[in-house]
Amino acid sequence: MESRLSNLYVNQTARAIDYTPVSNNRGTSNFPPRSSRRSHAEHLEIALRRAWELAEENQEAIGTVSIASRHGVYLEIKGQAGYDLITKSLENITQHVRLCNVKTEDVGEDQKIINSTVFVPENKRDFFVKKLNKYKETENEEKVIGTIESINLAFVEALWMSDRNEIPTTDPKWCEVWLMYESDEKIEKVIHEFYAICNEKNIQYKDQRIIFPERLVLGVRANRQQLSELQWLSSRIAEFRIMVTPTGFFDNLSETDQREFVKDLSERIDVSSRSNTSVCLLDTGVNNGHELLKPLLFDENMHSVDVSQSAYDIADHGTRMAGIAAYFTLEDKLESSDPIVVNHFLESVKLFDNSGDNHRELYGYVTENAISLAEIQSPETNRSICMAVTAPTNAIKNDGRPSSWSGAIDSIISGANEIEQSDINRKLMFVSAGNTLVEEIIEAGDAKTAVINHIIEDPAQAWNAITVGAYTNKYQIPEELNGTFQPVAEPGCFSPFTSSSLMWSDKWPVKPDIVLEGGNLSYDENSDFYSELPDLQLLTTSMKFETGKSFDTISMTSSATAQAAWLGANIQHHYPDLWPETVRALIIHSADWTDSMKNALFENTSPNRADYRRLLRTCGYGVPDFSKAIWSASNRVNLVIEDEIQPFLKKENGSVTSNEMHIHNIPWPDDVLLSLGDEIVRMRVTLSYFIEPGPGEVGWKDKYRYPSCRLQFDVNNSTEDHENFLKRINKAIRDDEEDKGDVKNDSNRWVIGSSNRNVGSIHSDIWEGTAGELSQSNRIAVYPITGWWKLRTNLQKFNSKIRYSLVVSIEAPEAEIDLYTVIKNKIESEISVENRTTVSTEITY
Repeated sequence: MESRLSNLYVNQTARAIDYTPVSNNRGTSNFPPRSSRRSHAEHLEIALRRAWELAEENQEAIGTVSIASRHGVYLEIKGQAGYDLITKSLENITQHVRLCNVKTEDVGEDQKIINSTVFVPENKRDFFVKKLNKYKETENEEKVIGTIESINLAFVEALWMSDRNEIPTTDPKWCEVWLMYESDEKIEKVIHEFYAICNEKNIQYKDQRIIFPERLVLGVRANRQQLSELQWLSSRIAEFRIMVTPTGFFDNLSETDQREFVKDLSERIDVSSRSNTSVCLLDTGVNNGHELLKPLLFDENMHSVDVSQSAYDIADHGTRMAGIAAYFTLEDKLESSDPIVVNHFLESVKLFDNSGDNHRELYGYVTENAISLAEIQSPETNRSICMAVTAPTNAIKNDGRPSSWSGAIDSIISGANEIEQSDINRKLMFVSAGNTLVEEIIEAGDAKTAVINHIIEDPAQAWNAITVGAYTNKYQIPEELNGTFQPVAEPGCFSPFTSSSLMWSDKWPVKPDIVLEGGNLSYDENSDFYSELPDLQLLTTSMKFETGKSFDTISMTSSATAQAAWLGANIQHHYPDLWPETVRALIIHSADWTDSMKNALFENTSPNRADYRRLLRTCGYGVPDFSKAIWSASNRVNLVIEDEIQPFLKKENGSVTSNEMHIHNIPWPDDVLLSLGDEIVRMRVTLSYFIEPGPGEVGWKDKYRYPSCRLQFDVNNSTEDHENFLKRINKAIRDDEEDKGDVKNDSNRWVIGSSNRNVGSIHSDIWEGTAGELSQSNRIAVYPITGWWKLRTNLQKFNSKIRYSLVVSIEAPEAEIDLYTVIKNKIESEISVENRTTVSTEITY
């Protein structure tokens, strides 16, 4: 049996170095050619004048008050097909000219048109006129005008960011209204003004709100005409979107009846070492009267978002989730006679009562309220939040872009809206990736194609959440069906029920992050029939135990997400002082892919970056290993580093620049590694941090980037000394621009590669090489990439700090090699080591 040694916490103060980012050669801008600047400007002048005239005519036609009542107009500004539009120059915050949104329209033959909507105040009518005049007169000024193809008055369609077919024509539908506000404005006043307009026009609204930097999301029930009235009367509209309805968590699962085992198992539950750690289920409530749940879920920890609803489960999904969140798996516990050690407790917050409750809501607001109920009841708890509730993919343009719901989750996890940020208000949250349905598999013709086509559902694109997909080891068909039905997925492969992000742009995060057991599907080729057999699902607790049904089954990404939350809670139990960023890093750092996953998704004998992208965006980083997350071994050592960096700095002249990078010296056992010579060893590095989101359809580039700040890591090449390493990644220490160091990065030794890993807010990669080479690759740099903290200076976040966690491991193939003792001694003698394991109870897994 592998020895169990605590992970080593390196209490190291990083060396901070002034940092200037190295240009990444993004390529030249693609601007449309203009034969005559003057004629182009005159053409746009006519269009601009006509837009203002149309605005006045339309307001007279619909009987609204004068244009001055909303103090301006919305303009739709389009680029030329196949060319760039300089959107950042369309806005001037000091003049209150605001960029509402940016979207891209496919026009065929791989060409796109970039469209933007801009609000121009009445007293700034000349904003674009001045730009047009400068463009006529000066070659190097106002390049933005040359990229504009047309200017028109903007209507509802220009502000509508969901599928255009979902615009409510006659019958009102619940919609999201994204409002603009400025950093010095009082949000309550903005809300009051908007609700006053709704009251005047008899437009129904929800008393819910989601707050982001410079964006406020409210909910209204309106048709196209009413949305148009809101646009005419408010100067703050940035976007309209359809409001989502979550689905996919009321499944018709087959019943099993093993009530006779409940009493035996309940008598073996050992909660004597339970710590202040919970799995908090956001679901349909839980029936905590079940004998297996009663010791773990107390009445005071059961809540309901809707106080008119009972906190108990009548839909059965929440109780089935609770069985997995409590025990990870039940089958093995029932077959055993050993004590079952449970080190965490459960919390439940009901989001829904039954399948008829799937109303359209601002689910970011609902989710935040749900979590706050648990936190108010027990503010000091280490909490793994579990949510297997998603919205269908057609509810938003599901290409990885943020929604109000996913953005709210990123805010909740980062603590962005909390006045005082501390360890206890940073959360660990697990969200299901969403389920591929049998009907989709039938339509696609095979499960692999269906999974690729079924993209990650809202809100699982959240950067800070751990998004959980599904794989399966369930393959045994009941004897009476052998020879008729066969399992669809082979053991260890991704489940036919999981989702992927292969259809997303490469700029969006890797999702899912991990996969856990989601069950399998069976297929009868003779009858061309698929079946969700109970034997291919997970056994769990049933809500209907009082009528004789003690157990039920559960599958898909719901069961996988409950298992993931179990993992998170038990790592928190074992290392209660670790940051949530670190627990997330340990989970992903411990994950690996099965051979079955690789065989199914690799298209080349020697896998390339495209193969690993396919693997990552279907299976995430693989299946996490609980033992590897919490334990080191003699020949496999986990080092944990927690630190804080200030990415940007405002200078005395008012400009905001990159501030610093961190260098961590890793205490490798040089002598041991050198003695191994050409033996192949593995180093893995995982960097985890939480971003503050800046959602809104404004292009997610320039100053409108979604993350507040991004971080990346790099490791020095074995032949690269400290000076040359810094020159390669840090322009600030170069003597001149061409002094880029003498050694190129050894990118070929990284399994995943920087292009695949450097997205989202967690980055993990594996370095493979000889032990001798690794002995010299002992410096890890953490450095910032720009974000809205730097670029949106009006929000005053440029001097903010961001926490990050590094998990670094080394693994040698031979078990008798003792790397652990040498590294531990080196840390204790050169730096300091803190043993963060404060509990050492047995964990049943």
